[in-house]
Amino acid sequence: MAPRASWKGYIKLSLVSCPVRLYPAVSANEKIRFNQLHKDTHNRINMKPVDPELGLVERSDLVRGYEYEDKQYIIIDDEDLDAVRIESNHTLNIEAFVDESEVDVIYQDSPYYLAPDGAMAEETFAVLRDAMRAAGKLAIARLVMSSRERVVTIGARDKGMFVTTLRDPREVRSTSAYFDEIPDIKTDPEMLQLAEKLIEQKVTHFDPKAYEDRYETALMAMIKEKLKGHKPIIAAAPERGNVINLMDALKASLGQAKPAAPSKSKSAEPAAAKKPAKPSLKQAVAASKAAAAKAPARKKA
Repeated sequence: MAPRASWKGYIKLSLVSCPVRLYPAVSANEKIRFNQLHKDTHNRINMKPVDPELGLVERSDLVRGYEYEDKQYIIIDDEDLDAVRIESNHTLNIEAFVDESEVDVIYQDSPYYLAPDGAMAEETFAVLRDAMRAAGKLAIARLVMSSRERVVTIGARDKGMFVTTLRDPREVRSTSAYFDEIPDIKTDPEMLQLAEKLIEQKVTHFDPKAYEDRYETALMAMIKEKLKGHKPIIAAAPERGNVINLMDALKASLGQAKPAAPSKSKSAEPAAAKKPAKPSLKQAVAASKAAAAKAPARKKA
């Protein structure tokens, strides 16, 4: 069964257009979710709307309200929203093209797949897709979803296109509130070189399958143990290492530093030269008692 499109319309570039369908590119269905239950009955709790004056109310009695002043609302109904009609209601109208590197990742929001809607649209769709791929550009367009206009980017991806909604600049917080107090530090050239080498050792190709959600996996393992009637397995946190200075840490990470307490291998050290391990207090007391028991008793004078 083909997936259900979340939006249908037209992608348009100047006088060229073709029908398309938009599909969500991600799904959260595989994520573990919890329901709220009553602690005694284990019945699932239903969240119902409550008016502070009338008490429990029906959802059919709910309307949209915009708070223009404190506790002052203006009612917005479906007819009001329908009256706000713009071209992007049913059209992805391409306004410009930009380099992919120019779109800051902080503005990127929800991802979608875009596919042609019907055989008659496939040729036009392919021409637009291949032209963007050849130019190495992303298209900037506008799209109305859930009664709200969104600015989006469109790029070629495999046989289709990839659409990403962009956040409004007013939603993105300025870095100054968080970074202004960070002092300007002149990094040590040697430490910088060591850090760069450490990065080189860790360089690889990104494979999302190699980075599983370990919390999600542990959570499912715990749930399975609970279903079997077992106590959940407690995962111990890794122990923290000794605190050392940054230079030593960088060198140790690169394998350039000598171990703090080097130990000789068994093959390199003769058995006779090895010093006996210092016994624990319990072992020393036991050995003392054993020696006393074996010693011959003294004759009385």
